[in-house]
Amino acid sequence: MLNKGLRDQEKIRIDNILKTLHSLVFVPKWNEEAIPAIEEQLKNFGLNLERINEISEDELIELLQRYHLDWNHQEYFADILVEMSQKNQFHFLEKAVAIYNYIQQESKTFSFGIFNKIAAAKTN
Repeated sequence: MLNKGLRDQEKIRIDNILKTLHSLVFVPKWNEEAIPAIEEQLKNFGLNLERINEISEDELIELLQRYHLDWNHQEYFADILVEMSQKNQFHFLEKAVAIYNYIQQESKTFSFGIFNKIAAAKTN
C-alpha cells in the first residue's frame, strides 16, 4: 500500500497521463498522426491500442487497478475509450461499459452519471 505522499504523487501522475490522453482523443477532427502519441501515453499503464483490443474486460480492469487508478480515474479512462470508439476504427465500447459497471458495483455508490454513460454506450 502506498503512503499518503506517494498516493498523492501517483494520483497527480495518473491525472496528467489521463489529461494528455484526453487532449489527444477529444479533438474536433481525429488525426491519425495522434496515434503514436496516444500509444506513448498508454504505455504508462502497460497498454497499447492492440493490447486494449485483445485483453478481456476483466483483465483490463485488473490492469487499471494494478496501476492505482481510483474510481474517478477509471471512469475517465472509460470515457476516453468511448470517445475513441465513436471517432475511430476502434471498438472499445464493451470494455468501457465493463469499467463503468465495475465502478457502479464495487464502489457501492450509485451514480446517475455513470448509469447514463452506460446507457449511451450501449446505444452506440
